[in-house]
Amino acid sequence: MEKEICTISIASNWLTDEYIFYENDTIKRIYDNHSMSSNVSEWVTPEQISEQNKDKLIKNCPEDLKERIMHILNYP
Repeated sequence: MEKEICTISIASNWLTDEYIFYENDTIKRIYDNHSMSSNVSEWVTPEQISEQNKDKLIKNCPEDLKERIMHILNYP
């Protein structure tokens, strides 16, 4: 099992939307589609994450981890 770097939430309402970043540069997303479909989990690649969500992730990222997370996301 890979070691977790951090979890970043970009939820804008009561629905969960979290991204978990791991040491091996993988990303897991946990989110709610709606109240009847919660805690959906999937592995995602940087290409599957919209630029808008990447912006939110970097904005909400702990300062000391920004460079690492930017690298994983292939963020400019």
